[in-house]
Amino acid sequence: MVAYPSQREVPAINLEHPGAPQKAARPFFRWRVSAMAFVLPPLPFAQDALEPHMSAQTLSFHHGKHHNAYVTNLNALIADTPLATQSLEEIIRETHGDPSRVGVFNNAAQVWNHTFFWSGLKPGGGGTPSGALLDALTAAFGSFDAFKDQFKQTAVSQFGSGWAWLVLDKGTLRLTKTGNADVPLTSGQVPLLTCDVWEHAYYLDFQNRRPDFVQTFLDHLINWDFVASNFQAAQ
Repeated sequence: MVAYPSQREVPAINLEHPGAPQKAARPFFRWRVSAMAFVLPPLPFAQDALEPHMSAQTLSFHHGKHHNAYVTNLNALIADTPLATQSLEEIIRETHGDPSRVGVFNNAAQVWNHTFFWSGLKPGGGGTPSGALLDALTAAFGSFDAFKDQFKQTAVSQFGSGWAWLVLDKGTLRLTKTGNADVPLTSGQVPLLTCDVWEHAYYLDFQNRRPDFVQTFLDHLINWDFVASNFQAAQ
């Protein structure tokens, strides 16, 4: 586990229930080292742990370059402003829809989105969930296979860069997609699972074959324990 200098307990993303009040981060998510700066959270698995489904090279660029750049940009944009003392969710909600602060919103939302995305992956992932989550998916979409088909269509049909999401919306499971950096938090939905469909998420491994990437995500990468935890916390 990565430890950062001067690390301390601070309010951080509640990734198990994003809409809930902030609580002290678990060790993996202690990635804000002061009231003035965010830091790049470490991956919850080794960089090569998702191979052959997601390569170490993809993770090196996606996490080490793209995600890191959003963290760096966000810190630069909020330095010496009132936003510097706010939580990530507070920054996202305060700047959403404000044309004068679109840069802050985009970078803050992308930091949140990517941290959530990594948590939804695991080595040996995919397969079928169980218990209350499986029952809820079957009730909402007709069957688990129907859920997978509809999630794939949601992800593939996102024009350009963006994200596909499974969310809880006023107690109902729904699939939605957001363009660029947008995040369901801003519309009151509770994210349970996301798939990054920006090209940098899959191009080194799949080139232009987004459908193949999304199918691989569904079959081999999803951390259903994380999704089930989010679902339980949102009840």
